[in-house]
Amino acid sequence: MSKRIGIVCYPTVGGSGVVATELGIFLAEQQYEVHFISTTMPFRLKRLYPNIYFHEVEVANYPVFKHPPYDLALANKIAEVVDREKLDIIHAHYAVPHAICSLFAKQMASRDVKIVTTLHGTDITVLGADHSLKNMIRFAIEQSDAVTAVSQSLKEQTKDVFQIDTDIKVIHNFVDLRERVPAFDQDLKERIGLSLEDKVVIHISNFRKVKRVEQVVETFAMVKDKVKSKLLLVGDGPEYGSVREKVIDLNLQQDVIFLGRQDNIQDLLQISDVKLLLSEKESFGLVLLEAMSQGVPCVGTKIGGIPEVIEDGVNGFICPLGDLSCVAERVVRLLTDQNLWTELSKQSKSIVEKHFQTEQVVRRYEEVYDHVLNKD
Repeated sequence: MSKRIGIVCYPTVGGSGVVATELGIFLAEQQYEVHFISTTMPFRLKRLYPNIYFHEVEVANYPVFKHPPYDLALANKIAEVVDREKLDIIHAHYAVPHAICSLFAKQMASRDVKIVTTLHGTDITVLGADHSLKNMIRFAIEQSDAVTAVSQSLKEQTKDVFQIDTDIKVIHNFVDLRERVPAFDQDLKERIGLSLEDKVVIHISNFRKVKRVEQVVETFAMVKDKVKSKLLLVGDGPEYGSVREKVIDLNLQQDVIFLGRQDNIQDLLQISDVKLLLSEKESFGLVLLEAMSQGVPCVGTKIGGIPEVIEDGVNGFICPLGDLSCVAERVVRLLTDQNLWTELSKQSKSIVEKHFQTEQVVRRYEEVYDHVLNKD
């Protein structure tokens, strides 16, 4: 009989939601019965799958509560789905709030269900610094039946921050290569205001301060002085306004193109030459795999899980955090040395195919599922 898996995740464009959704899709294709539990339909679920189900968490507003009790509504919905759909496993993406709510639901449910928790980073790198949440996060990790982390760096940081002996299995993020080769759009450059001769640098993020998008713009200003190029900024978020001001301050209005949020970035990556990710915290960097799968070399900072994705000088370059001169020099090299770019582009695709494609990574999650169901 196929396993019944409940997946609790954020439905939005961030890396954890993408990974959780694509994991569920691939499991369904392997004849698992998959139940997504979230506030809205995950954005990557773009078509009907006969054995994928969505359960909406509805949060009621009560005058007694200053803020709607999302966590309670989520825990109640998980318990309801566990019993009604006879789930075997809840796979919670993030310790807080999803693993905590799953553990609460396990206590309410009338049948036993195993809890697998995947740490994606924010629950450790940001929430873990909040002493008022530390005990809760530690509890979520220690009480889960299995815990995974998306990078070795995140695993080590988790053990260091929470001083725990819990076994944490590293399972890197992945991309589905079956959907990574759209037909090349010959006219896309012209439609978004680029000339055919322009070299294209791209940055994709949620425009939070930790992503250091202003530094991306400053780096591009140095690159543009040496190479005819344009910068594509894809995404939106709290730093959007300050990034626009930085573009104006540096008189780059004609060279930086803001494209806002885009669900499908493969077309944009196909016309790009270099991907920049200059974050000060990054547990993995799924967008790097997205770029590499299209043969786009990446330049990133030497922090968190980025060096586990970018091999310096092999499929891209790594620079110290804050060293924008180093980043600009590497980008200029890639944009002016066609032989170097071609080699790193080839290696980018090769590394994704060897280490980060869906089949390999999902198989490791299946091993985790089998382990928790059989360890008793």
